[in-house]
Amino acid sequence: MSHNPQKPVLFTTQKAFASRLTLATLTGRPVRISQIRPSSPSNLGVAPHEVSLLRLLEAVTNGSTIEVSMTGTIVNYRPGLITGCAQGSGAHGGVIRHEVPAACTRGVSYFLIPLCLLAPFSKAPMNVLFSGQGIITSATPAGDISVDSVRTAILPLYAKFGILKDIELRILRRSNPGTRGKGGAGEVQLVFGHQVRLPKTLHLLNPGRVKRIRGVAYCTGVPQSNNARMIEAARGILNPLGADIYVFSDVSSAPLISSNDKANPNGKIKIGLGFGLSLVAESSTGCLFSADVASPPSGGAPPEDIGQQCAHQLLEAVAAGGAVSLLAAPTILTLMSMSSEDVGRVQLGKDVLSADHIIDLGRDMKALGLSSWGFRETTNGQDNDIVVSIVGKGVGNVGRKIA
Repeated sequence: MSHNPQKPVLFTTQKAFASRLTLATLTGRPVRISQIRPSSPSNLGVAPHEVSLLRLLEAVTNGSTIEVSMTGTIVNYRPGLITGCAQGSGAHGGVIRHEVPAACTRGVSYFLIPLCLLAPFSKAPMNVLFSGQGIITSATPAGDISVDSVRTAILPLYAKFGILKDIELRILRRSNPGTRGKGGAGEVQLVFGHQVRLPKTLHLLNPGRVKRIRGVAYCTGVPQSNNARMIEAARGILNPLGADIYVFSDVSSAPLISSNDKANPNGKIKIGLGFGLSLVAESSTGCLFSADVASPPSGGAPPEDIGQQCAHQLLEAVAAGGAVSLLAAPTILTLMSMSSEDVGRVQLGKDVLSADHIIDLGRDMKALGLSSWGFRETTNGQDNDIVVSIVGKGVGNVGRKIA
């Protein structure tokens, strides 16, 4: 009896490249992405960070097929089983080592957030060590959040779905964007050891009131006084609004890499210099709102401006309303779609729900066979919010079923 493979779901352009590949891996649906930068004279086709993401997906899955056209403008991806660090996979000593090239302009959170979505549905625990000259742990001009925000504002949300054990994100070496926003030579390790058959159904309808603010001010290879200046500027805005505020200061030396100088083969140079601030506000009902700002690669921004900008960004995230911030909404909505076959509900601000990438996420989910979203007005008097209802698909952890 012949087996007819599924026809791939067709997408165009590089927009939401990581999100589409993640959804395809979770649902097991093949995808074909075309028209990837077809008219760019200098960066035709897939970018270095997109190639690195494809290699990471190949490393954490078994049986995946990836085909890239000669020009790099077309990618065919047929996902396999999510195996993580299972015996016989690409892991060495229980750890998958993923090296990011120096030409990468995206922060390591570009890889961490999709990997965290795949990890609960893996056959075995996920333990990935990110290294290489392209690792940037801070926020980036491309819009990526810092590793600190992933650790304090994204990973705690998994507990709402019953995924809370053996999860750790370690920053082994900090780094900021280098020249032209490239490279950083940082090092990060993600340990995700809680695998589930199906996530719990979520009902998150009460944003509550902000009760505490926590944060991390970091600097790499620059004077530690930059941290104190950022913290003071941020507290100048936030102190009148709340009493429970604490910002931790982290100072680290700059990473050293080879200078590639023939006259001095053993020479080293410092890269990844800079500073930044990550803030997270927690409400009385456990909802999280985050903000993240780092110094630009070109320099010239005083620490006071970074601190004030981050504080204002945090206030805007809270003012947007809802129980989930714009940064965390894709994670929450994806896990709700993958949960048990029941109706989950979450309250989102209208500004969050109307964001372009959230609308695109809903369309991509429908194209890949996941449930459509339902909307209704709130009944608690918060007119700026919408209740989003999603029926879980109940696909769950295929590897766990096989095992």
